[in-house]
Amino acid sequence: MINVAIVGCNGKMGHFVAQAVKDNSSSAPMFGIDAFGESSYDFPVYKSFADTEMVPDVIIDFSNPAVLEDMLSFAIDKKIPCVICTTGYSKEQIEKIENASQEIAIFYSGNMSIGINLLIELTKEAAKVLGNDFDIEIVEKHHNLKVDAPSGTALMIADGISETLDVEPQYVYDRHAYRRKRSKNEIGIHSVRGGTIVGEHDVIFAGHDEVITISHQAQSKEVFAVGSVNAAVFLANQKAGMYNMGDMLSDKLK
Repeated sequence: MINVAIVGCNGKMGHFVAQAVKDNSSSAPMFGIDAFGESSYDFPVYKSFADTEMVPDVIIDFSNPAVLEDMLSFAIDKKIPCVICTTGYSKEQIEKIENASQEIAIFYSGNMSIGINLLIELTKEAAKVLGNDFDIEIVEKHHNLKVDAPSGTALMIADGISETLDVEPQYVYDRHAYRRKRSKNEIGIHSVRGGTIVGEHDVIFAGHDEVITISHQAQSKEVFAVGSVNAAVFLANQKAGMYNMGDMLSDKLK
């Protein structure tokens, strides 16, 4: 049984993660970390890692970039693997995550859905065939409470496509300030925020007289929570290093 610490347990995703940890026969919640402290869970919740002496087997983080430094410090000191699902990190914070992976196992992904990771693989294959002749645009849609834009998933998709192209593309996030024709060396990334949209991503390949769109819709946040718990079970037995959904899927196929 893998004992899990849930960072951001009082948030919307935190509640889904707590339930998914309980529902998985290989895991159990040990404690939570949340700035709001108190909760109705049947496990203890602390405001910071400094408030507990408990040592989990794995940490699952669905919180806020501001928590990163405290979490990594605790994890490195105790040699605890981390599943990091939070988005909106700065380049400096991402570098800290990469540096931490030299000492502990870290599973880092902007999206924990198996479906979205399949979409990324499909768009990479499409880009190999179409990339030189088709314009590529990514449209992501999320609920009106999401703070970061573009989504971490949209950037994952763009990065995946970039790996397959002959020339590194320029990411263009907003064209209202540009008065010029679209260049071929662009991937447009556009954000929509509204209502309770869980998460939708469309990758558009626009060519001459034809358009191909590859899409994914998340119907519930539960898919991300289940994915994070599966990642925690996978990560518990891994050596130090950086892991992602592709590593976990490959392990399942062995």
